[in-house]
Amino acid sequence: MTKRMLIMIAAVVILIGGILGFKFMMAMGTKKFLSSMGEPPQTVSTMQAPRQEWQQTMDAVGTLRAINGADLSSEVAGIVDTLSFDSGSDVTKNEVLVHLRDEDDVARLHALQATTKLAEITLARDEKLLAAQAVSQATVDNDTATLNNAKAQADAQQAVINKKTIRAPFSGHLGLRQIDIGQYVNPGAAIVTLQQLDPIYADFNLPEQALPQIAVGQKVEAHIDALPDAMFEGTISAINAKTDEATRNVQVRATFKNVEHQLLPGMFTHLAVTVGEAQKKITLPQSTITYNPYGNTVFLVSKKDDKLTAQQVFVTVGATRGDQVTVLSGIKENDEIVTSGQLKLHNGTPLTVNNEIQPKNDANPKPQDR
Repeated sequence: MTKRMLIMIAAVVILIGGILGFKFMMAMGTKKFLSSMGEPPQTVSTMQAPRQEWQQTMDAVGTLRAINGADLSSEVAGIVDTLSFDSGSDVTKNEVLVHLRDEDDVARLHALQATTKLAEITLARDEKLLAAQAVSQATVDNDTATLNNAKAQADAQQAVINKKTIRAPFSGHLGLRQIDIGQYVNPGAAIVTLQQLDPIYADFNLPEQALPQIAVGQKVEAHIDALPDAMFEGTISAINAKTDEATRNVQVRATFKNVEHQLLPGMFTHLAVTVGEAQKKITLPQSTITYNPYGNTVFLVSKKDDKLTAQQVFVTVGATRGDQVTVLSGIKENDEIVTSGQLKLHNGTPLTVNNEIQPKNDANPKPQDR
């Protein structure tokens, strides 16, 4: 190798070493500069932990049913002669709704009544003859049996005629008419549904462990998906005398006023049974809690020398309602809590507070149509 080549190799090595040294010095300078700048603050929203009135409830789902409800039908076959109601109308107990054609039945009744009258006359005459010892006691006994049989047949025929007039068994609200004038109806064929709507029942199930906490007269709130802005208040009116062996649930019935007939039998309902007395508890939006396998945490805002930093603490949470959750331990009333932006935080992270937007914190949220 010549002297010239050695000089060239040495020059290349010096050049590469200079480049690497320059980059190293630049990296160290940048790191030192960033270190002197400090960690940039993170923007979060905060709130002071409030202590609110908290009423413990047990949630359930149930079905509405009328206090009295029946799909009316005829006990006997016949042709519809008259209809005395309109679909969707209100009726009172014993009001006539439908009359089936009964001319043949009335004629047969008259014949049986005539036979009964003749049997009465025959019995009266033979009783006089028996007093004169002109007939035997057996003849009078036979006349008595004939009269009783004639009366029974007339009564049975009258019952058939009565069944051809369908009346409202109780006061209530009628549904849609299912028959027309002139139509032949079979026994049991649906005519119209009749429902007593005010008040109305809600039947639901609770686990057997809830039995010590419920009693007749206890307050119940109901929410209906079809009426998202309405809330109905009622009370427990009955608790079943046994639990279901398969589910270990007990059936409970609540009664609600329904003057405007907004609630209809068969509707699905969400129910909340009030348990115990209302208490004051610290409540936070559920979004403020970071749920972890090793424990649930929130971030507090720590202030020192006019600087705000994040401080992570463990908390014990309790019952929930809507967007809210109770905090049983770990924070105190009026502690400043980070409500959003906590995913980018750790202990000591500098903070900037911007409370223009806050997470939802509604105890009774309602679905919104968009």
